[in-house]
Amino acid sequence: MKGKRKKTESRGKSQKHENWSLERKEKIIARVKDLIEPLCEAEGMELVHLEFQREAVGRILRLYIDSPGGVKLDDCVRVSRQSGDLLDVYLENTGPYSLEVSSPGPSRPLVKKLDFERFKGSRTRIMTAQPIEGQKNFKGVLLGISDGIVKLSVDDKTVAIPYQEITKARLAD
Repeated sequence: MKGKRKKTESRGKSQKHENWSLERKEKIIARVKDLIEPLCEAEGMELVHLEFQREAVGRILRLYIDSPGGVKLDDCVRVSRQSGDLLDVYLENTGPYSLEVSSPGPSRPLVKKLDFERFKGSRTRIMTAQPIEGQKNFKGVLLGISDGIVKLSVDDKTVAIPYQEITKARLAD
């Protein structure tokens, strides 16, 4: 389920050719998180993950929300409208972007350390920055996290993955 809102006006000088460094992108993501997380909590939702990236259609700011009872389209629309209003006021100099709010779906991203404990026993895909035991991609059953080490059961073998090495993790089918 998705709620969409498009911000098309540019502020200030043209940002079409502006260099979007990783540092700038991370600052925008941190600012959005600071603005949207309290809103989601007030709505009884969890901000699971957010992305700000360039795609073929332009820049996309994607928010993934969840709640204990699941997310309905009305939840996405409500959070999208409120988020859009907050971002229009407090997020400057980003240029045009589209805002999307959706549920994380069955392949929910695992981002926070708490996620790795909360979804213990679930099938999970994990990608790492550096090879661990000769590979960067893992699929197995999540055994949890302890002392910054995520444990995954892969083919009846336990793989220990340092949390800081994880670049992407999702629930798998």
